[in-house]
Amino acid sequence: MHEEIPRVELTPAAAELVRRLSRTHGPLMFHQSGGCCDGSAPMCYPEGEFRTGDSDVLLAELEVEGVNRPVAFWMSRSQYEAWSHTRLIVDVVPGRGSGFSLEAPEGVRFLVRSRVIGA
Repeated sequence: MHEEIPRVELTPAAAELVRRLSRTHGPLMFHQSGGCCDGSAPMCYPEGEFRTGDSDVLLAELEVEGVNRPVAFWMSRSQYEAWSHTRLIVDVVPGRGSGFSLEAPEGVRFLVRSRVIGA
């Protein structure tokens, strides 16, 4: 029996932060670009605030307990081509990123760890 491996998952700490942010900001979304520095970190926005298009890939709609709507996780197509063989694990770590992500005022930042998945 083939079991589907999720492309994106949240650590318990990241899920808790998503719950807190959604209470303040409403429905959320993630976007991970192919930029350098913090541009390669996942950025969390109010749903629809970051405009996606043909250059982006929807990797997952994350169900988070306690959040009313799935949280979409988008990635730039160029970044996806480099990471298409991995499972992305969204975590949260101390320290403030330099982007516009919603968690910045909390003194933490989202971070993606990856794990190679089989073909």
